[in-house]
Amino acid sequence: MMQMDGSIAIVGAGVSGLTCGVVFAERRQRVAILADEVGSATTSAAAGAIWFPYDVEPLDKVLAWSRRTFEQLHHLTSDLESGVAMIELRCFSRHGEIEMPNWAAPLGAGRLKTTPRGFSSGFALDVPLIDTSIYLDYLAERFTRAGGTMTSGKHFAHLEEVPREYDLIINCAGVGARELVRDNDVEAHRGQVVLVAKSDLDHAIVCDDPPLMYVFPRSRDCVFGGTNEISDNREPSPAETASIIEECSRVLGTSAPEIRGTRVGLRPYRKSGVRLEKGSLGDGRTVIHNYGHGGSGFTLAWGCAEEVAQLASD
Repeated sequence: MMQMDGSIAIVGAGVSGLTCGVVFAERRQRVAILADEVGSATTSAAAGAIWFPYDVEPLDKVLAWSRRTFEQLHHLTSDLESGVAMIELRCFSRHGEIEMPNWAAPLGAGRLKTTPRGFSSGFALDVPLIDTSIYLDYLAERFTRAGGTMTSGKHFAHLEEVPREYDLIINCAGVGARELVRDNDVEAHRGQVVLVAKSDLDHAIVCDDPPLMYVFPRSRDCVFGGTNEISDNREPSPAETASIIEECSRVLGTSAPEIRGTRVGLRPYRKSGVRLEKGSLGDGRTVIHNYGHGGSGFTLAWGCAEEVAQLASD
């Protein structure tokens, strides 16, 4: 990537914004992240965060970005500070034979011969699992160590409000892009999860048939999920918490575990697919949009960030 003369502003501090920040900062660019919310307040902090292309389009581009991100996350498993680990993911269907995605077989996926009660079929493959309570801080630390700066409490009504000292603006605003750039294709897909006590489970579980359920055992706790509905409501629902606990416990064949907390995030789904493209603002500055990742922010982050960097150098 060629050296740029001006400064770069990244709007948004979720996994997409942080990953873009790391890519630019570690290439010795002058870059700042300006965000309304950071850390545990972001949607990324509420994510189950397992590598799996979910709730996102277009498939051809998504698969390329996903493969590149898989490579980067797999590499990070050797860094004990990253919060990334490989885990066997078991995907199940409640009705008939599960459809195994075309991309799964090259990653070593295989059909399961037996399934838990209530499931009719399944397949398994090894994928990266990201502990958001560790990984987001890890990215932020890498970013600042490389010279980047981060400022919270920055809410912009439109991108032209980003200070003029920044020549290039990277739009990683997630659901916020709906208002920030007046993109009516963006929908908030609400997801609630429940954090429970650490589990001895040695694999992750997902079933996308209604009701959506997943179990992701992490190093310090376990994520039970979840929901996926069009809503901007970020308040946890006690009824949904009870339903999630009941279904996940039923699948695991265990009693209800101790609840450590609940999280709600708004997946930034975009009906016309991920927006990753270069453009211009009304004031003449360059903008690169990188939003609309749906439920696949962690699955696409590195692939998209590297394409953003390439667009910036063109």
